Amino acid sequence: MRSGISIPTRSVIGFPVTALPFESQMQVTLAWAKQRLSRFVCIANVHMLIEAHQSSEFASVLRSADLVTPDGMPLVWMLKLMGASKQDRVAGLDVLEATCKLAAQEGVSVFFLGSQDEILKRMRERLEREFPHLQIAGMESLPFRPLTHSEDEAIVQKLNDSGAGLVFVSLGCPKQERWMADHRGKIQAVMIGLGGAFPVYAGIHKRAPQLVRSMGFEWLYRLIQEPRRLWGRYSSTIPVFLWLAFKQLFMASGNASSQEVQ
Repeated sequence: MRSGISIPTRSVIGFPVTALPFESQMQVTLAWAKQRLSRFVCIANVHMLIEAHQSSEFASVLRSADLVTPDGMPLVWMLKLMGASKQDRVAGLDVLEATCKLAAQEGVSVFFLGSQDEILKRMRERLEREFPHLQIAGMESLPFRPLTHSEDEAIVQKLNDSGAGLVFVSLGCPKQERWMADHRGKIQAVMIGLGGAFPVYAGIHKRAPQLVRSMGFEWLYRLIQEPRRLWGRYSSTIPVFLWLAFKQLFMASGNASSQEVQ
């Protein structure tokens, strides 16, 4: 992670996940945003880590991120088992709400990029109710097709001219993470990949109750809402993650036992 400061991490199935409490991660993010530093933040869950496990190119993207927050509870549990005993969940929707609150207090403007026009419209209405002092530098959806070179340059120019210190990106994983990595150094703002948080904040999808989230079953709640879209993803990622996590913990336990014998 190239952040300019030392940020503690733990390796989860071979990838660095930021081992800091929620509030600390938000403060780091806002400190970068106030300086308009070009950084990018990945909100990581099981799906993202397995994408990286299966693609060396995406693995490089994830390892180069400035923050990789533990969104999914399995990542939080792994961090705790590896010594980060006070680690809490740093989930996309919570990141969105917390950074907007801090941005409003600190005078940092924000830009929302991606998703759909109707979702962005509903988000603006809610943001203006909940954070009346938040400076929204802009909101813009993007086409599903790849942007042309001139279109991409125009987006970069618009984002930089807007003065935004935070750019929330909703293109879906792993597209948004690749996009942020490609644009670090071009966009003078902290980019945060928020994927599914946009439609939840807009009220299109419902978030799981707190009890369901704390038990680690938010994935099941989401599956019930979007079975056709998510069944293939979950069935191909969850078993792989469980095996890799078990193997990592088993090997760590074996190494610890060997050191005790010595």
